[in-house]
Amino acid sequence: MAVYQDDAYANLLLPKMLTEAKLEDRDSAFAQELAFGTIRWQLFYDGIIERCAGRSTSEIDLAALVLLRLGTHQLLAMRVPSHAALSETVELAKQVLNVGAAGFVNGVLRRVSEKDRPTWLELSLKNVSDENDALAIEYSHPVWVVRALRQALKSDGREAEIAELLAADNAPAMVSVVALPGLATQDDLLDSGMLLGSASPIGGEIPAGDPHEFALIRSGKARVQDQGSQLAGLALVQIAEVQPNEEWLDLCAGPGGKAALLAAVAKQTGSKLFCNELLPHRAKLVEQALSQVNPDVYVRVGDGRQLGEDAPESFDRILLDAPCTGLGALRRRPESRWRKHPSDVAELAKLQQELFESAWLGLKPGGFLAYVTCSPHPAETTAIVDWAEKSFGTQLELLDANAALAKINPGLVLNRSRKTVQLWPHVNGTDAMFIAIMRKSLG
Repeated sequence: MAVYQDDAYANLLLPKMLTEAKLEDRDSAFAQELAFGTIRWQLFYDGIIERCAGRSTSEIDLAALVLLRLGTHQLLAMRVPSHAALSETVELAKQVLNVGAAGFVNGVLRRVSEKDRPTWLELSLKNVSDENDALAIEYSHPVWVVRALRQALKSDGREAEIAELLAADNAPAMVSVVALPGLATQDDLLDSGMLLGSASPIGGEIPAGDPHEFALIRSGKARVQDQGSQLAGLALVQIAEVQPNEEWLDLCAGPGGKAALLAAVAKQTGSKLFCNELLPHRAKLVEQALSQVNPDVYVRVGDGRQLGEDAPESFDRILLDAPCTGLGALRRRPESRWRKHPSDVAELAKLQQELFESAWLGLKPGGFLAYVTCSPHPAETTAIVDWAEKSFGTQLELLDANAALAKINPGLVLNRSRKTVQLWPHVNGTDAMFIAIMRKSLG
């Protein structure tokens, strides 16, 4: 209800609720799958609910609809006996709804329980002729997202993998962890009971449980961070040898994950890191992230679009982790696929260009700029790079980020026919991060 009614973020709210409830690991895992799965599969389940209710979901009270989705997920996707899924959901309905509404929930769920998931899927796809529409229903993604992801895959020579990518978005992702350089190693992660990450040489994974149960994370020597994000930070640092007393900038630093990694490496290399964040509460998160890593970091609160004018040609390396649709992290943020709209893309692309212009102004001649998004959408990735190359001409040299990542992890599956990097959940086990690295000419 908090997600649907108050725009809460499931991945931020649920861990707090689980901690307060003091659930055991097994029950926590059940609660997370119930919550995240229900939200992920909303489109598919709503189609089934409408068939069984004989009315549109827009005509159903929100609390009743949430209960119907919860019950449908248990019936069709979890190892919960039908009688238990029905009785528990109806019992909950009696607590939060009036008697008539609880009876409605009971009746609809009984109809849902009459068929298994494959049968419901077959019925749902019966009169659907368009392939994208069919994939949207089968994998519960808005159809515009399916089209955008297909286009991104096509530009990477992977169009045939669209179903695999959509399936990966619906598979619960393990918690990824970074061992911050100079503070912890992958061996430390292993010794603490974590698994090694396959994508990042400083990454690990937690199969289950609360990350803060690990002393390494409580101490700030390791932190939760997707391995794709780790690779983005490492690529910027390792694209060329760090010279003495370099000055680096994380232009959109909140909430501080990539900043913490850069701060750790800056401390090792004798470099100075500056961070910028628009929102004061996110700037505080950055300061907290850096306090245990490298407190000698200045965090500026302000509009990143102005920073280039305020500090022209000041930085040797800049990370622009640009605000984006987040379509590359749908597996970790179950509600985000329902909150984004096609109109968001054009607005964000304009912001991305403005931030890029500011970063370019702030970059020293000979300096390096990493443009990064957690989205594979072509309008937010390759189109921005094309625009930048046209805008800055010979002043901008697009470097081979794939070659840089291949040195960082030779086993990483990459498309070496292109210079920009596009990672994929179903290929690399990371979020779908896009990474482009540019150098500013000395002339």
